[in-house]
Amino acid sequence: MEASVIVTYRCNARCHMCNVWQYPTEPSQEIQPHVLERLPALKFCNITGGEPFIREDIDEIVQVLKKKADRVVISTNGYFTDRILGVARKNPDVGIRISIEGLPSANDELRGLKDGFDHGIRTLLELKRMGLRDIGFGITVSDRNAQDMIELYQLARSMDVEFATAVVHNSYYFHKYDNEIAKKDEVIACFGELIDELLKTRRVKNWFRAYFNYGLINYIRGRPRLLPCEAGTENFFVDPWGEIRPCNGLEEDIWMDSMGNLNDKPFEEIWLSPKAEEVREKVKNCPKNCWMIGTAAPVMKKYIRVPLKWVVKNKIRSIMGKSPCL
Repeated sequence: MEASVIVTYRCNARCHMCNVWQYPTEPSQEIQPHVLERLPALKFCNITGGEPFIREDIDEIVQVLKKKADRVVISTNGYFTDRILGVARKNPDVGIRISIEGLPSANDELRGLKDGFDHGIRTLLELKRMGLRDIGFGITVSDRNAQDMIELYQLARSMDVEFATAVVHNSYYFHKYDNEIAKKDEVIACFGELIDELLKTRRVKNWFRAYFNYGLINYIRGRPRLLPCEAGTENFFVDPWGEIRPCNGLEEDIWMDSMGNLNDKPFEEIWLSPKAEEVREKVKNCPKNCWMIGTAAPVMKKYIRVPLKWVVKNKIRSIMGKSPCL
């Protein structure tokens, strides 16, 4: 089972695709590290926000979740370099992913952070110099930055760090309901180029990342998911108040629900409750076709034969000098 723990809705960025900064949580109401002790054993845990390094007790949170999960990755905008490096020194086995939305001008405009690109890259370089292995950066693709995607991928390759992608989504989490890809053909072409590059590498992980990006193309086209959504079964989200939700893609106008609050009950009691089953039934009938890494990755692993078939077919095409079948 995999989890994402949203430790705060406070954020120093003013992102174009996310308004969470306009709805910050009160520090006194945010879930405390000792409550996270109630979580079950996990294969993977993502610590996110808001900006998680705003939490003064982020190191304590990391210590708790490291005991719970085989792998822990923190998502950050990379601005608070000293705080990030401090946590990394104590926890060199923890992953760090920095959000970079394009080359310098595009990033700083979309993130609403002066010199945000400089801070993010400096943090990444310092982490690299420290010897951390599980580091990288990612882009949330929109009409405004799709053209920068392949350059950022090449930058990641030259730095020998991971590169992740997402596309703009609407949800209660982001407090955004007007995110959309208008220039579909242009953005899809950019993803096609990235997929082609990923398949050309010798790294198996990149081939499956190509499949994930194919799923993003599918999402942009408005088609059903490539794999079933099993949010609330294979993964879950913990919000800053301790609510256990199936995912972060919910919208109040469509449906939104919680399985229970970790502050009030043990996790097992929440997870096995009738309320949790009710939420899972809603997931089965969810009209949204979100394709986010938090819900896509678990089912890619569970139904490995489906992405594997696509990977084999398109890796052969790549070897033959042909474009991937999209």
